[in-house]
Amino acid sequence: MKREYIKDNNIKRTRHCNNVSGWMEILYAVLVVILLIHLFVLQVFDFHRYRERGKMQRASHDFALRGDIYDRNGIKLATDRIYYNIYARPVDYSKRENPQKIAELFSPVLNIPEQTLYKTLSNKNIKVIAVKKNVDRDTAEKIMKIIAHNNFRSISLDKKDERDYPQGVFASHVLGFFNADAEVSNGVELSAKDKLEHVVKTTAYQQTRDGKIIYNFSTDPVAPTTNPKGQDVYLTIDAAIQHVCEKELTKMIAEKDALRGSVIVMNPKNGEILAYAVYPTYDPNNFQKASNTQIKNWTLTDVYPPGSTFKIITVTSAMELGKINEHSTIQDQGRIKFGNYTIENYDYKQKGAPGNINLVYLFEHSSNIGSVNVGYLMTHNEFYGMLKKFGFGEKSGIDLPGESSGLLASPNYWDKGLHMTMSYGYGTSVSIMQMVSAVSALANNGVRVTPHVIKYSPEEEAEKIKRVQTISPETAKIITKLLVQSVNNGKSTIKSDKYNIAAKTGTSRKPLEHGSGYSGAMYTSTIGFLPADDPKVLIYVVVDSAKKGAVWGNTVAGPVFHEVSEQVARILDIKPDKIQAKSNNKI
Repeated sequence: MKREYIKDNNIKRTRHCNNVSGWMEILYAVLVVILLIHLFVLQVFDFHRYRERGKMQRASHDFALRGDIYDRNGIKLATDRIYYNIYARPVDYSKRENPQKIAELFSPVLNIPEQTLYKTLSNKNIKVIAVKKNVDRDTAEKIMKIIAHNNFRSISLDKKDERDYPQGVFASHVLGFFNADAEVSNGVELSAKDKLEHVVKTTAYQQTRDGKIIYNFSTDPVAPTTNPKGQDVYLTIDAAIQHVCEKELTKMIAEKDALRGSVIVMNPKNGEILAYAVYPTYDPNNFQKASNTQIKNWTLTDVYPPGSTFKIITVTSAMELGKINEHSTIQDQGRIKFGNYTIENYDYKQKGAPGNINLVYLFEHSSNIGSVNVGYLMTHNEFYGMLKKFGFGEKSGIDLPGESSGLLASPNYWDKGLHMTMSYGYGTSVSIMQMVSAVSALANNGVRVTPHVIKYSPEEEAEKIKRVQTISPETAKIITKLLVQSVNNGKSTIKSDKYNIAAKTGTSRKPLEHGSGYSGAMYTSTIGFLPADDPKVLIYVVVDSAKKGAVWGNTVAGPVFHEVSEQVARILDIKPDKIQAKSNNKI
């Protein structure tokens, strides 16, 4: 009985195993069929999607280079420099590819002593060793040949780009700087960022895992060897004029031991800035080493009392409002007391009260009292309204970052004292660019044009550049005539033998940085344009805190203005208007 029981169990067990095996064979067959169907679908119906995924895994895009920056004549001022960093991965070392072998091969190419390089490569505590950074293209190509010839896996090259400024400190406050790693920029590098980084067309190509290019009929053979690049930007800056301005400014600052200064040259007809010199300066290639004082474009961020140059605005405003005319005479008592304050002409102690003066005398002798009395001919609202028309109290709109809107109090807060000081350039604080913009209206038939340093296409210009009719053409011509006469009558350093120059010098006390009141330092300035009959350039010179010699607009800023105007006229081949006038008289 026992044997029969065991036999029945074995038979049942065999049948069960056969059943399970049969079902597994069926399940396996079903899975095989499903797999075959899936592969058929992938290879016949859905192969496009997976082909594209395969391409994407092999696809490569080189980084895009930033566009170059040029001056108006095509001189390169900023560009991208390609360089390479070389790395080693100790985890990939082998018997054939060891630190000694690598050091032996790479030492002559990298110009690193073999033992020094061997020691660097032998540090296995670091996952990735920086062998050498900032390697040029020629050296990188030699390294790549060694890697390819020896089939090294532990050595790799990382391609980088760095912003390069081939002219060094030249026009640094216009160009600014750019650093991709730190994500910082300034100047045109910041304001023109979108254009400089705008790549019109990029090309993808395929690479193997070890970086070799996969070429097929659709591969552009040039694409792997070139980087996509942003759009180039051309400036309105003329490198020759910029050089003159920087040279003359630096010379005067050294001579007078001044703190800082600026020279701006602009075409008043279209707002194009031909030169923009700012001191102190810095090298944008090493901007990290520059101080905040050097990097800051104080001509845009800082404001100051313009002093006597502002008398141009006071007289022009009164004339535009019909309060005075070309032949008006103004009472000049030489001295005025207001409350606890006493205002007097700079030469009052020597010459006393001039009495009735005309407008040419007011400009020539820079009469404070004459300007105050002209200012009093206007109400608070009238004067304020004219200052707003000239653009004071708001940004000029220049295409550089960091511009201040200046300080212009509402007429609701004006009193007689503020109105008085405003008339001769102390009641308001302006930026250098605001003064350039305001006075340019006189040189352009009363129209202010937005100052700019970037050369725009006609379409861009229509969008970005504004033209504001500030005063009438008649007023602009009369004030220009008066300024020319005031310069030609005197012995000012800005006077020219060849050109009629409409200009005004200025000297103003420098406010204390913290608190009210003034320091002992002075701002000296000169602003003007030439030739007066058809202005081609407007020049503004400001020197801050000169310490040596006589510190006046005529003795510090004036000589710089004269030298810059003479050289700019030569560079632009401006026809002399004084010689022409003499020739016409003979005829």
